Amino acid sequence: MLYFRRELIMAGYIWLLQNYASSGALFCAGKHICKPNFIQCVILFINIVFTIFFMKGFYTVLLLAISNIFMTIAWYGHLKFQNYSWFSKLGLPAIVLISWGIALFEYSAQVPANKLGFVENGGPFNLWQLKVLQEVITLVVFTIFTLLVFKNEQLRLNHLIGFVFLILAVYFIFKK
Repeated sequence: MLYFRRELIMAGYIWLLQNYASSGALFCAGKHICKPNFIQCVILFINIVFTIFFMKGFYTVLLLAISNIFMTIAWYGHLKFQNYSWFSKLGLPAIVLISWGIALFEYSAQVPANKLGFVENGGPFNLWQLKVLQEVITLVVFTIFTLLVFKNEQLRLNHLIGFVFLILAVYFIFKK
């Protein structure tokens, strides 16, 4: 689906460029739209490059966030689910199997995120950046999950200081 959308956008840009190259003007449904100058063509080209680059970055972050939502539920959800009578009767093997089932969805988002975002696959991130980005997303998702699901847990100053250091880690990893 993600690749299809990108391909569709690219096809539209290629059509615009081919249309301009063949006639010197842009037409839509046989009607003359405009005759772009060189600057407008350069801007169109830059737009194509930035769209592809930032779309991959955006989708990578989105898929990592989705992945981490499932991961957090798989790893920590059973601690809250034990409050339900149907779940409290399950043994450890059943809980592990349920967590693995949830983790399948995590991997279904994690693997495409890494593939899409990796620089050698045309993505914007190197391996170091992907890993640090994933860790920060994990902590953000975990913090939101903990505050919403486990009402007795509190966010303290030492947690916030730790997050500041993680933000610094992101800064230094992404610094050229």
